[in-house]
Order: sequence, then C-alpha cells, then structure tokens
Amino acid sequence: MNRFEQISNKLKIIWRYNSNYRNIAIQLKTMGASKTDLFTTEQNELASMAKAIAHPARIAILQYLVKKNACICGDLVEELGLAQATTSQHLKELKNAGIIQGSISGASICYCIDPKVWNRYEHLFSIFFKEVDLSGNNCC
Repeated sequence: MNRFEQISNKLKIIWRYNSNYRNIAIQLKTMGASKTDLFTTEQNELASMAKAIAHPARIAILQYLVKKNACICGDLVEELGLAQATTSQHLKELKNAGIIQGSISGASICYCIDPKVWNRYEHLFSIFFKEVDLSGNNCC
C-alpha cells in the first residue's frame, strides 16, 4: 500500500467517524426535542418569551433601553460591565426573540425596544399572572 492509499484510508475512517457523529447528534436533537405540539400556541409563545429574558444581563439591557427610551449605539458594554462579546451575545438573543431591533449606524449597531413585541410580552405575561389566583392558597 503506497503512502497515498494509507492517507486515503485514514481519511475515509475519519470521514465515517465524523459522519456517524453528526448523524447521532442530529438524532439526539430530534429525539430530545420538546413536544411543543402538546401545548397551546400561547403557552409556547410565553415559554419562548420567558427563555429570551431569562438572564440578568438581558434584563439589565432591557431596563437600560427602556430607561433611555432611545436607540443606544455603544453605551451598553460600559453600562453592563461585561465583555463586548458577552454583551453582543445577549443582544443577539434579544434581537432573535424580536424584543429589540437593531439598525446599522456607521460601524456600530444601534438598539432599541420594539414596541409591538414589548406590548405583546406585557399582554401575555399579564394574562398569565391574572389567571393564577393564589389568595386563600393553603399549599405547604
């Protein structure tokens, strides 16, 4: 077996291993997927919203944007005291959820609250908390 065939065989083994690994990962993802179809649209939407804001840094970002009531273009890193990469990741999650919107301004991106989505969050969470009456609760 020449050197080319040896390398070729090693590459085939590596390719098979990586290919199998990807297939297993894909299968695990689909098997572990939550059964969102068991729940109402509102329950899924509320859970998605809660997940998007379920980090103190994201809450701080939202509070800062609400307090400033304007588009913010770079003050967030200084305001939060987090690394630029960390702040960017949290902004990305909030933007993916639609809570904030960003527009490019020169070399930076300016962020602000999306009022339509913000009002939707407020509405769904208000309904959720109003539905639960804990007065007279004798639990534990």
